Amino acid sequence: MKVLALIERPHHVCYRYRIEAYAAALFERGLQLETIPLRHSGAPRIFRLPAAAEADVVILQRKLLPRWQLHLLRRFAKRLVYDLDDAVFQRDSFQRKGPKSGRRERRFRATVSAADAVIVGNEYLRRCTAQIDGSKPIHVVPTTVQPQYYSPSRHHRVGANVRLAWIGSSSTLPGLKLAERHLWAASEKVRGLSLRLVCDRSVELAGIHVVLRPWAAATEAAELAHADIGISWLSDDSWSRGKCGLKVLQYMAAGLPVVANRVGMNRHMVVHGETGLLADTPDEWADAIARLACDPQLRSRMGAAGRRMVEQHYAVDRWGPRFARIIRAVAQPTLDESLLVFDDSSATALPETSPATLLSA
Repeated sequence: MKVLALIERPHHVCYRYRIEAYAAALFERGLQLETIPLRHSGAPRIFRLPAAAEADVVILQRKLLPRWQLHLLRRFAKRLVYDLDDAVFQRDSFQRKGPKSGRRERRFRATVSAADAVIVGNEYLRRCTAQIDGSKPIHVVPTTVQPQYYSPSRHHRVGANVRLAWIGSSSTLPGLKLAERHLWAASEKVRGLSLRLVCDRSVELAGIHVVLRPWAAATEAAELAHADIGISWLSDDSWSRGKCGLKVLQYMAAGLPVVANRVGMNRHMVVHGETGLLADTPDEWADAIARLACDPQLRSRMGAAGRRMVEQHYAVDRWGPRFARIIRAVAQPTLDESLLVFDDSSATALPETSPATLLSA
């Protein structure tokens, strides 16, 4: 059976972590994965949509197509799955126009309605999707990593030699800038503290030395092994509550304790005092980072606990078979119809984050 994934582009982080990672699991169950990028609009995209007719099931990842293109895709696709790991129905936290977007909401409604099933990255997104059609099969499949690809940090540095880590594309840098005061406070308490920025672009932060480590898929795991503490900051808004915590998962897979604020997936993935420390104010961040910086044994214990959490609850090997079963059930509803409505209670415990009423009529 053929599975066609319509994606942003082949190297996009969402494709790599949410679809490509499960290619082996799909293959083991007789499902051959192929991809077509839909990055460009207009004629190049339109000419690619008929390829959907050759697949047994089509996965549309994140894209919110114009209604007429969605109708065209639905005509060609025998079965359609929509996958999302962001609050795509609104603008991001840093847009001057604000988060609400009527066009995005309308397209999101239409896409969910057109799909035979929806796969979301967290409970918040599931609830938002269920507002549109509560009878639609909606499955929570968290973003996952392969912990065996990450070498745990050795945690031999102390005090001023300690390295913080932030990993992500340049689109995440506005979030890092929001934590600037917090990092300044930490650097005042731990003199000489540095930030290892694994990214495609650097940023200046007052009070702390930033070392850019150019991001590459082949080296991202190794870069984290040379750090000591992972940090994550999310804006307290609905866009951030739709984020699925990849940054935190990568830190924990690399055996790093995490310092993060209590927003969205941060407060569910970071178990305070066990896999890291939750902190909101600049003083709290300074205390948390100072505590970890001067105690390598504590960092090692928390890092090991975080890695175990990833291995048990957020590993590709754990979720790959489940993802493949969902796709196969959509492709063959007469054979596996029960899987379209199977109980998610046996899966990883996912966050109980209440969504606001987000979609206008």
